[in-house]
Amino acid sequence: MPTEPLIPLNETQLKQPGPGPVTELEITGMTCGNCARHVAQAIEGVKGVEGAFVNLDAHHATVRWTAAAPQDTTALVQAVQQEGYGATIVEHAQPEHKHEHLAGWRLNIWLGVPITVFLVLGEWVFGLGLARWFQWMSFALSGVVQVFAGARFYRGAWTQLKAGNSNMDTLVALGSTTAFAYSAWALRSGQVVHIYFMEAAAIITLISVGHWVESRVSVRASSALRNLLDLAPAMARRRNSDGAETEVPVGALAQGDLIALRPGDRVPVDGLVLEGHSAVDESMLTGESAAVDKKPGAELYTGTVNLNGRLLMRVNATGEQTALAHIIAAVQRAQNSRANIQRLGDRVSSVFVPIVVLIALAAGLWWGLAPQSATLAHQWLAQFLWHAPLPVGPLAAGFISAAAVLIIACPCAMGLATPAAIMAGSNAAAQRGILIRDGVALEKAGQVTAVVFDKTGTLTLGKPALAQSWEPPVQESQPSANPAGLSGNSRAWAAALARHSTHPISRVLAEASSANMDLSDWQEIQGAGVQGRFVNSIDRAASAPLARLGSLAWLAESGVDLEPGRSFVQEWSSQGATIAGLALGGSLAGLFAVRDRLKPGAREVIERLDAEGFKTYLVTGDNALTASSIAQEAGIRPEHVFAQVRPERKGELVARLQKQGERVAFVGDGINDAPALEQADLGIAVSRASDIAREAADIILLKSEIEAVPESLGLARATLRTIKQNLFWAFFYNAVGIPLAALGFLSPILCAAAMGMSDLVVIGNALRLRGWRLRNR
Repeated sequence: MPTEPLIPLNETQLKQPGPGPVTELEITGMTCGNCARHVAQAIEGVKGVEGAFVNLDAHHATVRWTAAAPQDTTALVQAVQQEGYGATIVEHAQPEHKHEHLAGWRLNIWLGVPITVFLVLGEWVFGLGLARWFQWMSFALSGVVQVFAGARFYRGAWTQLKAGNSNMDTLVALGSTTAFAYSAWALRSGQVVHIYFMEAAAIITLISVGHWVESRVSVRASSALRNLLDLAPAMARRRNSDGAETEVPVGALAQGDLIALRPGDRVPVDGLVLEGHSAVDESMLTGESAAVDKKPGAELYTGTVNLNGRLLMRVNATGEQTALAHIIAAVQRAQNSRANIQRLGDRVSSVFVPIVVLIALAAGLWWGLAPQSATLAHQWLAQFLWHAPLPVGPLAAGFISAAAVLIIACPCAMGLATPAAIMAGSNAAAQRGILIRDGVALEKAGQVTAVVFDKTGTLTLGKPALAQSWEPPVQESQPSANPAGLSGNSRAWAAALARHSTHPISRVLAEASSANMDLSDWQEIQGAGVQGRFVNSIDRAASAPLARLGSLAWLAESGVDLEPGRSFVQEWSSQGATIAGLALGGSLAGLFAVRDRLKPGAREVIERLDAEGFKTYLVTGDNALTASSIAQEAGIRPEHVFAQVRPERKGELVARLQKQGERVAFVGDGINDAPALEQADLGIAVSRASDIAREAADIILLKSEIEAVPESLGLARATLRTIKQNLFWAFFYNAVGIPLAALGFLSPILCAAAMGMSDLVVIGNALRLRGWRLRNR
């Protein structure tokens, strides 16, 4: 079965005023995802900047300005430099080098691992730790690691220091330097004591290995965005005015150009099919595996794949105006956004390094000046934990315990706890055709307790059809119902009134008759219906009384007697049809039963939401009988059905549920749903939603099937749970690791390995979200 086409997002839907200009920056000094986050926040703090995407792997930042803002590139560079990183403007966007960041750490590994392994074998296997020649060799080899492999840590620490900041590089540089400096002093003084060149080299090597693995894991975590970025082909086959086809760069295409697509081609830009029939794979944009049939007049979207036919398309949008570009921008914005829960981690991270330095200094002074007290504390705890060898001598113990504290502390784990989960969650959602506006939306979605569905176009297909109509006997409707002497019947009158309206019910009734009838004083009453006056075809100076077409409640409020059609209303309302009434003056002139079918799988969606603990509600402007019928078919409890709700009252209904303690998600697709989408804790718009509905929504479903609703809420819950797990681990790790290092239970080598593992645990835990759907279906 062909699926509904993807409706392209526009700038309004993404809350972006317009396609503003873009500035590209080359960033230096970033070593982890936390650094990239700080750079992005610094850039977004510059006046006129609409958003920024920082690519850690490519050391690159893309900055988007608001349409009317002055581009102060100097302020951009200064903002980045004030955070302790380097920035230079590049004239053209550089291609992403997925392995550039990995290559930098790989150099450290190729240099550090052999030297560290040699030193470990010499000390731990062959017992050469006290041999003078081996100590001097250790000094030379460890010095090479310090100078070359440690250079990026020292540069990072220095730039942060100049900016008045500190980060993980500061701790690594201080810890490694402490171990190396003490060992060099001991070797130079001629004392025959254990030295720690091996530990100094191992610190830098192990942390470099950790960053290398972390970078590889991060590449996997952002694979969905990378796949989106790789979707658009570089070349297109343009048909010239003489009918010949020429391969041209996609950047050279303009609106109105004709593009030929062969089977297997990716669509280079958004456009409209002019000739041909084919099936197109849109799964990378919508998450829907079924191919979509395309024929003349159908829309094509960048990055989708033409499967089995030849198509000729006309270009409608290029570059940043395409649906794919808007989706990429939405995913990038979500990945760079901050959730409210992140504030705790940010506050701790901002003072973390100075506190750790003070703890390291205190531990070093304690072991150096009061070794007996420190040893007694260590021995007392050892009976509950484990026995660890202590450095020989107060001076060595002071230096090594301080180094251990500096090394094991990891501010990156706290800084990455939330962004890593948001990145993985937003990528997993994008792969399923779910666009999440930002981290706050993800956080809100994870806290939802109740889901309110609009009926038409959301729970139902949104393709109503006229099932039956009713007219009163002639003696009842004439002459009072038609005092102007109009010729025609109720279907013709209804079609004439409905023809100028865009409401789904009006569109159905507009096709009920092709008769042309003149109208005056036509007006649409939002949430009620349409009204106007029919002009007498015989005497145009005369006109009929006001004619109304719309909801029965509105007609009743207007004084129309609905009693003659009661049996028709009851019969069709019980079958789930929406009843529209036609009145001429104060008389009922016709009734129309318009029936929409429940979406396939809607009942399963409700059952799944109920099984996951969500309360489900239905709200509609239809009468109670119709609403009850649809709700019964969908499996929504009768007490959770709200009928005959005017558009402006939908928001009030949501507010009432919120006052009862519910965190409400509202699912809708129409203009009249915008107030409820805004009022709800979480607004979800389906793909065919109006621009206003999408602007108000927090989550946009690129495929109109509502199966994505429980999937999006379940994924959000999993993401929020992952954020909390990551924050717990980051705080627990530091709360336990730092005291153990200060009390001598962890050597600097173990501390270096543990620090690298803390980042991997956080990112690896977030990476589990990639397989969430497979494990939960």
